[in-house]
Amino acid sequence: MIDVANVSKSFDDLEALKDVALSVNKGSIYGLVGSNGAGKTTLLKLLAGIYRGDQGKVEINALPVFENIDIKARSIFIPDAPFYFNNYSIENMAGLYKRIYPEWNNTRYLQLKDVFNIDPKRRVKTLSRGMQRQVAFWMGFAIMPEVMILDEPMDGLDPVMRQKVKRLMVQDVAERDMTVIISSHNLRELEDICDYIGILHQGRLLIQKDLDDLKADVHKIQVAFAEGIPLNLIEDMKALYHEKKGSVLTMIIRGKHPAIIERIAAYHPAIVDVLPLTLEEIFIYEMGENDYEIQNIFD
Repeated sequence: MIDVANVSKSFDDLEALKDVALSVNKGSIYGLVGSNGAGKTTLLKLLAGIYRGDQGKVEINALPVFENIDIKARSIFIPDAPFYFNNYSIENMAGLYKRIYPEWNNTRYLQLKDVFNIDPKRRVKTLSRGMQRQVAFWMGFAIMPEVMILDEPMDGLDPVMRQKVKRLMVQDVAERDMTVIISSHNLRELEDICDYIGILHQGRLLIQKDLDDLKADVHKIQVAFAEGIPLNLIEDMKALYHEKKGSVLTMIIRGKHPAIIERIAAYHPAIVDVLPLTLEEIFIYEMGENDYEIQNIFD
């Protein structure tokens, strides 16, 4: 569906993307995460056809995106700060979108009025930042896109509206095979809805994996010993990260769950507990492996 191969993009002396390759399956939600300045917005703008890569290919449905009117007619990009004409009302925006996007669905536009509950006669520029973002989603869902590209899309939305937007998104993915690629710093939110995760750092894609597989490969284990922590346990387990609190040791370990538990059992711990590992913790670990770390990530 979405295919990015060996793409690089520079702005003067800044190399924003370096030989990036990723793929997004049709009817899936792909979460793009990364450090500040990693190149996420640049990559999304390449996917939206706003930028042209210096090298490599960016394709949707096996067709190049840049200057491709047919692809853009079936895609929607909602940036971090959506643009609106100064005097346009929501009704004016709807009229503009209706002329631009051939799959515009006026029935759905009217139905979504009850979801967003904003007077269509209001000038968009007079609305709050969060309400302007709601208008962007209102228009975006009404065009019935095949591809939705989102940059920090939930920023400014209240919790109730976040849930409404996520439900609409998941519904379109399930019912119409819409494909979504979404960049956000809210990893907890991505964890709720994404099928795949890509981690971008300093212009390079560090990892791209099914979210469930990503979690299955890394485990957070807490162990306690009656007579102190064995000296060679951490080295033997090849712990990616560890933290000691008295006689309790917390480790992040890569590997298969049964094999990890079997190896720990050989040290005769008093307690072994497998703790839930969040996407945020996986992100912090991956960043630590690439010289972007913080200390004491466990409370």
